[in-house]
Amino acid sequence: MLAGLGAVVVIGVIGLGIARRSSTDQAVHNARDLTEADARNIAPLLTQGLLTGDVGDRRRLVAAIRSRVLSSRVVRVKVWTAAGRIVASDDPILVDRTFALPPEERAVLRAKGVNAEVSDLTRPENQHERRFGKLLEVYVGARTTDGTPLLFETYSRFDAINENGNRLLVSFAPALLGGLLLLWLVQLPLAVALVRRLRRSRDHEHALLARAIESSDRERRRIAADLHDSVVQDLAGASMSLAAIARRSDQAGDHQLAEDLETRARALRQSVRELRTLVVAIAPRRLHDEGLAIALEDLASSARARGLTTSVAVESTRVLDRTVEGLLFRGAQEGVRNILNHADASTIEIALTDRNGSVHLRVDDDGIGFDPAGSATAGHVGLRLLGELAADAGGTLTLSRRPTGGTTLTLEVPAP
Repeated sequence: MLAGLGAVVVIGVIGLGIARRSSTDQAVHNARDLTEADARNIAPLLTQGLLTGDVGDRRRLVAAIRSRVLSSRVVRVKVWTAAGRIVASDDPILVDRTFALPPEERAVLRAKGVNAEVSDLTRPENQHERRFGKLLEVYVGARTTDGTPLLFETYSRFDAINENGNRLLVSFAPALLGGLLLLWLVQLPLAVALVRRLRRSRDHEHALLARAIESSDRERRRIAADLHDSVVQDLAGASMSLAAIARRSDQAGDHQLAEDLETRARALRQSVRELRTLVVAIAPRRLHDEGLAIALEDLASSARARGLTTSVAVESTRVLDRTVEGLLFRGAQEGVRNILNHADASTIEIALTDRNGSVHLRVDDDGIGFDPAGSATAGHVGLRLLGELAADAGGTLTLSRRPTGGTTLTLEVPAP
């Protein structure tokens, strides 16, 4: 709506500027028409006696000019010959004085046309009009009663021209501004409806996201339960059976077979341990029951089993809801997984702290780090999805390279 209002203001300003220019042009055109009408009105008084200096003819013409032409708007009238001599004027000082006529005025005189322009008050013939300020001069080609060409010229106050233009503008402006305002008001309910639709769409998107996370957690728990109750138990039973067969083979004197069977049994037990670690990673059983700190310790134990020195520091005492808790655990899980798979690190530090109404998770390692010239999350689907989940929750995910070597993953999530 602000953008629409800005557009309305810009269009209104431009429209009013164009309208003002048009209204001024129309006022100038009206002044030309009025001067033509004045010239026709006094045409019978343009006699040959003006050219020969007949006092009576000049007096009658000047009287007509003062009574019919001069007004609060028209302040000066001059009648010129083709040679540039002023044969009549309301200012007697100008009569019988000769000045050079500009080319455009001579063209109007010959063609019996009409023209208008802003007066050049620096010209000698206009020195007596300087006291009136800015003037518009309109000159019309005329003829004496016996056909001699003359130039009839009036000088009008430009502020009077502007007043006429302003009156035209005032009559036009309400329609322009009213139309623009109406257009803006028509957009108002559309914008409100759009905002409501966007809010409903955002709420629906958040609901779908929460449902997807819940469904994902439920599916992870089901897969973890199936693994624990089927494959893990079967492999654990198979490893115990192999160990028993190995003991019987050793007692029977077949030491080579016993050694092979014991090797297979140890491999199966290692696989069972890795599967149980995977089950904990997929669905930490104690995340929501015993808290995030215990789940982070379980996650750290899987890294310790791989030979990495891992520490967990939880300084947050904030009670977290299940969504924030799950997101923070996923952040730690993704950080530890990337360290184990890519970092070639020897230590991992996991820290959870409170800061300004948010919970900060930090996962540090002393591995090889990443190339700062490229995107830290390029090609890492897990990090990209984690960043999207953090953004949807109003938080941020950052990955930075430590000055001493290694990488720091920081996840900040608002937690009222």
